[in-house]
Formats: sequence, structure tokens, C-alpha cells
Amino acid sequence: MSLADSRPQPCGPARGRPRSEAVERAILEGVMKLLEDGVPLAELSIERIARTAGVGKATIYRRWSGKEELFVDVMRAAEPPDPELPGTSMRDDLVMLLEALRLRGLANRSSAILHNVQAQMKSSPKIWAAYHTSVIAPRRRQGLEILRRGQRNGELRPDVDLELANDLFVGPMLVRSVMRPDMELPDGLAEQIVDTVLAGLRPVSAPGAQP
Repeated sequence: MSLADSRPQPCGPARGRPRSEAVERAILEGVMKLLEDGVPLAELSIERIARTAGVGKATIYRRWSGKEELFVDVMRAAEPPDPELPGTSMRDDLVMLLEALRLRGLANRSSAILHNVQAQMKSSPKIWAAYHTSVIAPRRRQGLEILRRGQRNGELRPDVDLELANDLFVGPMLVRSVMRPDMELPDGLAEQIVDTVLAGLRPVSAPGAQP
């Protein structure tokens, strides 16, 4: 799997000399090559990654403070990118978020490497914690902010529990993507989920509500 066209933003603080995108791509691709060769995450040392990427260990440490942050950026580069939200309405933004989740589910199904790495990450508390902090938690906060804006704009009932509502929107896509790999992830599924849930959460007089 080539990461040549990816432009990940490393999650660690910038240190040392200015970043070189070519060097960062080489490091990320070096990690992916080792994973494709079947090397478990637990056996991926910084020294081995540096040797595969053709760089020095110091070059890696200038960009990432450790393996956990590096692995998060490898996953971020290999997954479909997070979408730019249209901001036209709560519904449109929710559809965009769920469509991105659907595409990530399809990518995990089609890529044995991604599927394998996801499973290994969950067995490593430090790596999973770094991934959750840098990737999963920001995505959840983004969903909650969309719902808050929708509540302020009258697109969502004021009595709706936003944490619960967020789970109601995201849950069906996660179930199909992670827990039910036999289920299809067809085009239009994001719209179907959002419209089904919104039918019970919109104020009767909200814009776009069905009579």
C-alpha cells in the first residue's frame, strides 16, 4: 500500500529542523512495508523502521516522540481522509460524517493490512490510547458540535440528549462496519441512517421535517 499521495499531520509536537514531507512519507511507507511483510506492531522498533526507511533514528524522533504517535499517523495516512463539512445544515454535516465512516469501513474490509493493524492496535493499550486521543475523540467532538449547532438552529429538539443522539447516528454504521462484516455498506446508507434517526429527533416544525 503506497502512501506517496498522503499528507498526514503528525500528532506529536514539531521539534528540530523543518519537516520534510518526502522524509516523512518515506518513514510512513517504511512502517507500512514492514506491516505488509507481516511484522507485528510489537516487533516494530524505531531502529528497524529507520533502517527500512533509509533514515537515522534521530530523524524519526525529530518528528514523533515515540512509536505510538508514529503508528497513529501511519493509520491516519492509510485511512480515507476526514471530510470537509459543508456546513449547510446539521443533516448535511451528519451525512458527510457517516459517509466518511462508511468509507473507512470499506477500506478496512478491503485491506488485510488495515484490518490486521486495527486488531493489533486494540491489543496494545498505549497505541490504542494514542489513536483514541488523536483520532477518535476529535471525531466524536466534531459530531457533538454539529448536534449542538443543530439544536441552537432549531434543527434538533431542545430536550434531546446530545451524547445519546450522537451514538444513535454513529452506532448503526459502526455495527455494520465492525461487528457485522457480513452486512453491506451500500451507497446511500449514510443518508438512510441520518434521515431515519432525525425523523424521531426533529421538532415538528423544523426545516425539512416531514408533515
